[in-house]
Amino acid sequence: MNQVSKEIIAKKATIVEEVVEKFNESVSCVVVDYRGVTVEQVTELRKELREAGVEMRVIKNTYLKRAADKAGYEGLDDVFAGPTAVAFSKEDVVAPARILAKFAKNVDALEIKGGMIEGKVASLEEINALATLPSREGLLSMLLSVLQAPVRNVAYAVKAVAESKDGDAA
Repeated sequence: MNQVSKEIIAKKATIVEEVVEKFNESVSCVVVDYRGVTVEQVTELRKELREAGVEMRVIKNTYLKRAADKAGYEGLDDVFAGPTAVAFSKEDVVAPARILAKFAKNVDALEIKGGMIEGKVASLEEINALATLPSREGLLSMLLSVLQAPVRNVAYAVKAVAESKDGDAA
């Protein structure tokens, strides 16, 4: 084996290791087929994903298959076919699925193929179900309103008692 071949193999191994690291660091990732999506549409999609803290990369399927096997994600070989892009999210589990599903509704050429959610391989149906969930901020605001309801009810009851006592005193 000559020096050039060794360098190429080392470079490929480095890329696979980077992708393994991306898989391990991510709380979710969504795999899409972007065949037929225009450059302008991809640029717009990448901008929206970046604003949500999601990184989208186009990676060769052979690298993805090797990285998925090394990271322990079996069952993704079927989704690594054709032009493939992967959206990785380190923080928000819902963001990549929500943004890509919304984008796929407007752009028929983009097709969600599958992905990974919190360390488990996810089907297209699971990704679409995840996409319908509210964002983390939305869920937190719902939780906050549920937690505030009993306190608010007690405050209304105390106010009503105070008003009735004021009415009795007058």
